[in-house]
Amino acid sequence: MRSWWPRRRAAAPAAAPEPVAEVAAATPAGQAEHVLRRLEWTVVRRLDGLLQGDYRTLMRGAGLDLADLREYQHHDDVRHIDWNVTARTQQPHVRVFTEDREMAAWFLLDLSPSVDFGSGSQRKRQVSAEFVAVLARMLTRHGNRVGAMLYGSGLDTVIPARGGRPHVLHLLHAMQARPAQGEAGPTRLRDLLDGAAALLKRRSTVFVVSDFISEPGWERALGLLAQRHEVVAVRVLDPLELQLPDLGLLTLRDAETGEQMLVDTHDAGFRKRFARIAAQRESELREALAQAGVDALELSTDADLVDAMVRFTEMRKRRSRLSAGSLPAHLSRHAA
Repeated sequence: MRSWWPRRRAAAPAAAPEPVAEVAAATPAGQAEHVLRRLEWTVVRRLDGLLQGDYRTLMRGAGLDLADLREYQHHDDVRHIDWNVTARTQQPHVRVFTEDREMAAWFLLDLSPSVDFGSGSQRKRQVSAEFVAVLARMLTRHGNRVGAMLYGSGLDTVIPARGGRPHVLHLLHAMQARPAQGEAGPTRLRDLLDGAAALLKRRSTVFVVSDFISEPGWERALGLLAQRHEVVAVRVLDPLELQLPDLGLLTLRDAETGEQMLVDTHDAGFRKRFARIAAQRESELREALAQAGVDALELSTDADLVDAMVRFTEMRKRRSRLSAGSLPAHLSRHAA
């Protein structure tokens, strides 16, 4: 049985005053343009200097169609070995792919009520939107296409994959213009993942952007999606979900059901139990993502987006190098 705490939400503090420039952008379209322009100057340009064109590391293995099979040769990528054919023929064979000139990346966006929480100046929904805007802009600048599937109380919006800056603005506006969800009931992330599996016919890079506060059952759906696509789990979280400070009496509210509970955070025993349950959920979540075979990127409401993406890129580079050096011993003579 699920613990209550991940779904409980402290009352969010009053929103910080918006910058004058954002207030001046009165229309929703103008707000999206202002946010994207700010991100292009403050985030995308920094990433340009740090990654220096190595964006493909983020999207390893996407946009490929199987064309042929042939025997393994020196310097072939061992990740392309077809183990079934190798077992039948007793000779290592690799899959030969035809690579698309354009890669399609899809954002599966969990916009359920729990993502409207934030204990500081940012809410999880804002962190999600900025991540999507930055990565979509980086991809479309290099000739790729991006699409999105939006989940509120269900999979309700599909934005087809297209390229260009106007399309990124359209995607960002679609996220910003959605009103906050009411008490729509528990999140079923599985519905979003199953919907993506049914709709995505060609191999793509898929970013599942969620806080992963959901009813059970999404784990298997994520693993099945990862068998067909290159999947990255982008988890948004807030520090208050991991550890409660001493704030005295506090009303916690479940954003999805409206249920409320009064707790005494001055009680050190309660805070320790909360932290213990949170740590257990963290461990279970990371284990589930690992078993599904997906890479994971964590975005916190109090962390720098650039630093998180650079760390993620370095992790993907290490994973790629380990894969390239993981040729089994009984095949080593064919790689020599």
